Amino acid sequence: MGGTDIGGTEADSTRDGSGVPFNVFSRNCPSRGTLEHVTGRWGSLTLGALYGGSLRFNELRRRIDGVSEKMLSQTLHALERDGLVHREARPTNPPRVDYELTALGREVTGQLLGLIHLVQGRMPEVLDARGRYDGARGA
Repeated sequence: MGGTDIGGTEADSTRDGSGVPFNVFSRNCPSRGTLEHVTGRWGSLTLGALYGGSLRFNELRRRIDGVSEKMLSQTLHALERDGLVHREARPTNPPRVDYELTALGREVTGQLLGLIHLVQGRMPEVLDARGRYDGARGA
């Protein structure tokens, strides 16, 4: 079968110097959690929104239509913990907190935006496929 094997090769980075390659298909691999943070609905939208530059929390919330304050906060914490987002709190009155992508976050988001643009550009085909699927099942 064709395709790229992403299950781990000798050229991959290794976990804690153990010599064992990271493998997202392995249940205990920490890369799986990061992949979930990046590709989940709110993570991908948050990264995409920050690609244009630094935003404050409420600017992000307005930009990402439908995200709750709680979900955005949880998403930002996860992305910050993974080193993809930098949070800068400024001691002003009222306090000002800005979020921006780190260098790693920009690299990951650049790849993610390619996927987002591909999906958006192919939506007519997706909608046609949905119509055929639903029609064949009487939905």
